Amino acid sequence: MSDPLLSSFSIRHVAFRNRIMSTSHACGLEEGGMPGERYQAYHEEKAKGGIALTMFGGSSNVAVDSPSVFRQLDVGTDTVIPYLQRFSERIHGRGARLMCQITHLGRRGEPYAGQWLATVAPSRVRETLHRSIPKEMDSHDIDRIVRAYGAAARRCKEGGLDGIEALAGGHLIGQFLSPATNRRPDGFGGSLQNRCRFGLMVFEAIRKAAGDDFLVGFRYVIDEGAAGGLDFDSCVEIARIFEAEGHIDFFNAIYGRMDTEIGLAVDNMPGMASPLAPWLEPVGRFRREVSLPVFHAARIADIATARHAIAGGMLDMVAMTRAQIADPHLVRKLYDGEEARIRPCVGATHCMSPHRPVCLHNAATGRESALPHDVGRAPRRLRVVVVGGGPAGLEAARVAAERGHDVRLHEAANRLGGQVLLAAR
Repeated sequence: MSDPLLSSFSIRHVAFRNRIMSTSHACGLEEGGMPGERYQAYHEEKAKGGIALTMFGGSSNVAVDSPSVFRQLDVGTDTVIPYLQRFSERIHGRGARLMCQITHLGRRGEPYAGQWLATVAPSRVRETLHRSIPKEMDSHDIDRIVRAYGAAARRCKEGGLDGIEALAGGHLIGQFLSPATNRRPDGFGGSLQNRCRFGLMVFEAIRKAAGDDFLVGFRYVIDEGAAGGLDFDSCVEIARIFEAEGHIDFFNAIYGRMDTEIGLAVDNMPGMASPLAPWLEPVGRFRREVSLPVFHAARIADIATARHAIAGGMLDMVAMTRAQIADPHLVRKLYDGEEARIRPCVGATHCMSPHRPVCLHNAATGRESALPHDVGRAPRRLRVVVVGGGPAGLEAARVAAERGHDVRLHEAANRLGGQVLLAAR
């Protein structure tokens, strides 16, 4: 029986070779706000490993008053276009698709980052994580930022990308949508339809700038999971409004809010303290309520869960983002019948540390130019002695053996594992 994860899939004119993707994230490899060599090599490794779609640019900023707070890309300038063109050539040359996430942080920005401009938002509601008190947007701010989204989409199109997604949850579009952050008395606040108005203007500008031969997605919260915010039914109603306008091609579903540390750690990017795929069931319910394809990522770390999500009709594309950080060749191993050789993601969240995208299980991640994931044979076979059978010693022995050397591993204890054994108690 064929593997549902390896079945092809299409949206508009864009064909995906399988159902496995990586969602956008701020990988920490940008250079002055641009996706340089290390950034591109990091994503190219996933494309080489067989992934269908790699998204990049977690929270790429469209305007100067949405500053880089966690090392995002800057798509608010034409300087980015040649970087994107080279990036697209590399990813497409490996048979994968490439998209960028664009956004305006709104109140989630910091007034002391970038050019020290005031943060802006639909209303003067303080952001609890970054602590900014935003300026309430006037009509000039609204028009200016809508145009900035369109200009950013145009740059991505000229850069040869297959599409973009605009982020709502916790960011400016989502701040307009949520009654917890939108207290405006004008035509952009109050009723649900009014709160959709800014986002609808953004997607209209994006579609006008990018045309119909370009995918446009909505990184969309399906339930804010907090009192005073958007509940599931409201999110479904909003989604149908955006579908009816005809400017978007897919939803990339997320759960919860990101304006607190606990919200980020539990709702948006759950780690090892959370169960696997904690939001898959509600996202599956959301998919049954909408007509557009639905993507999703939240600790879908193993093949069995990913396969269940696709086979059960819960998702159209399954995002194994951190699993791809642990093993960017995950898909290739699946094609080759080597599922048992996939390096597992255990949710340690090292990849979200200040040193990201480092991985507990893969020293080569983020260092592709210096440490190849595929270890080549050495020109001359040597005898290698490794003292210590902890994680470092085991990895050194593995790499030396793959290089073709004669390896001897010595460990004083009666079991291999070192400090991993202590952590497992």
